Amino acid sequence: MIARRAALAFPALLLAPRVGAQGWAPTRPIRFVLPLASGGSLDALARLIGVRVSLLLGQPVVVEPRPGAGGNIAFEYVARAAPDGHTILVGWDSLVINPTLYGSVRYDPVADFVPIVQTIGAPQVLVVRADGARDLAALVAMAKAGRPPLNWASPGNGSIGHMTGELFRAAAALPDFAHIPYRGAAPAIVDLLAGNVHALWVSLPAAAEHLREGRLRALVLTSAARSSVLATVPTAREAGYADLVIVSWQGLLAPAGTSVPAIATLNAAVNAALDSEELRVWIAAQGSERVGGAPEVLATQIRADLPRWAEVVRRSGARPD
Repeated sequence: MIARRAALAFPALLLAPRVGAQGWAPTRPIRFVLPLASGGSLDALARLIGVRVSLLLGQPVVVEPRPGAGGNIAFEYVARAAPDGHTILVGWDSLVINPTLYGSVRYDPVADFVPIVQTIGAPQVLVVRADGARDLAALVAMAKAGRPPLNWASPGNGSIGHMTGELFRAAAALPDFAHIPYRGAAPAIVDLLAGNVHALWVSLPAAAEHLREGRLRALVLTSAARSSVLATVPTAREAGYADLVIVSWQGLLAPAGTSVPAIATLNAAVNAALDSEELRVWIAAQGSERVGGAPEVLATQIRADLPRWAEVVRRSGARPD
């Protein structure tokens, strides 16, 4: 019902005065709670959306970082916040990975949140240095030969990059391809460029600039189709890994109990923001795809990801950093 009402409501919400006519309007600043420190693509997207939403709804939007515990501090904070439409989670994959990874968290990704909108989706990409393996087959052959032993990095234990790498390692039968976790994509890329690790699984936006400037080479993407920004790079399906289709999502969620009119109003405003030329250009440059639409789009993604990543965490034995 929420998804249907939101989908019907959002085309009408183009100006702040119209928002009030839908039955809900913010009465004070809206907080976008970020599960990471400031900086990076998640923060940048939240701020760009916030500017547009502020203009549409007539209240400031403040991005409030609450980093720590792999995002759990922010997730738990928003789960316990008043469901009045003024405290919004800037969510991503860790919301559904962490319950299994940590074993015990004080929130339920389904019961404690109401999806507002999935903002973007981005594939994972396997990258090497510019002078590294020429293609995926070469990297797999080198890893199987084990001379020298190869390793691969991720932005952290339990990250979407780690989960993707574990699926790939199993599919390619690479038991000796060692995983090296980092505390974020940036330090992992620094060590990859320095030659301290041989490959890195990471979300495409995190590596986009280095790929454009030729410092890194992309070997494969986990998108269903090739990326417009990396048109010559094959998908995992094309490379023979049919099950390695992975979308790293980002989206906005409210505490459970937030009213249908509030969700509809926020959904409409964010969809309008995503339709702006500034956001379209920025999202495309990052190698991401605009998603938008009704809340149910994000709800469906969350329901699909929960059992998938729970199984990968259990099988890999992943533990928090």
